[in-house]
Amino acid sequence: MNQKLISFTVPCYNSAEYMRKCIESILPGGDEVEILIVDDGSTDETGAIADEYEKKYPGICRAIHQENGGHGEAVNTGLRNATGEYFKVVDSDDWIDREAYDKVRATLRDLLDKGTPVDMLLTNYVYEKPSENHERRMLYHTMFDDGKIVGWSDMKHLIPGFTILMHSVTYRTKMVRESGLHLPDHTFYVDNLYVYVPLPYVKTIYYLDVDYYRYYIGREGQSVAEQTMIKRIDQQLRINYMLFDAYDPWSIENDKLRDYMLGFLQMITVVSTSLAYLSGSDENLEKIKKLYEYVKGKDIRTYKKIRHGVLGKAMNLPGKFGRYLSLKGYHAAQKFMGFN
Repeated sequence: MNQKLISFTVPCYNSAEYMRKCIESILPGGDEVEILIVDDGSTDETGAIADEYEKKYPGICRAIHQENGGHGEAVNTGLRNATGEYFKVVDSDDWIDREAYDKVRATLRDLLDKGTPVDMLLTNYVYEKPSENHERRMLYHTMFDDGKIVGWSDMKHLIPGFTILMHSVTYRTKMVRESGLHLPDHTFYVDNLYVYVPLPYVKTIYYLDVDYYRYYIGREGQSVAEQTMIKRIDQQLRINYMLFDAYDPWSIENDKLRDYMLGFLQMITVVSTSLAYLSGSDENLEKIKKLYEYVKGKDIRTYKKIRHGVLGKAMNLPGKFGRYLSLKGYHAAQKFMGFN
């Protein structure tokens, strides 16, 4: 049997209400793909639905049942079991666009046939917020030219706060394994590690200007909901520390990649700072202070980039009124982008 083109991992925890839409959107890939449905210790009908798809689509769908380990461990499980040339995570409440999906598969096939597989395929994603009848397309044409094999040196522009997310990447499986990526269990916001740790191992990039991933926003209790993130600020901070510990950015030889990685660190730290401000908690403000102190003690150059970059300055205006203005800016960005 020929190697699969793409391995899709669908992490599922009590996803019975909506996982079918996700899986059905991937099935048109047929025998070219495998769908690894990871039942992460669910207590509803998720496991039974996963088994149903495996039985109905043998050789395409595979149900994997495990004790609850969180989103990160579900992704780890998918990566361990993947047999495809490429690896893609699709969360169980999201889905992919059919027309874009056809173009993605055709592009990856063509690159393989030519003997030029790339380490990362970059595609657009769309924020879907039905509760507000809101949709926002996130495009990457400002960063890379469409339809070309490029490297980090070919990156065109860096826009503060605009980053590559899990929704926008399809990795070459071999590359992401070589990066040593392993996400922590029982921790939210691991997607930030997912799109950061492999970066120095990515040598070739192909941007395909299609709206591939549909990212659902607005479900009650969703991990990216603002009030949920405030409650889970300790987990956000854990990921923030892990990002700082992952690399010495100044060891990255490519200037554009190094600047991008520093910008990513700045953006995540701004999110952590915003959550502390939104919480109104002195305890959380102290945690942010300690985070900055940690970075300063670890590397003064990184600290200056994080603290005094465009986003860092905007989020660290002095005094209570400064915090008020910072949050005004955060909410303006939130309204424009459509996140949370």
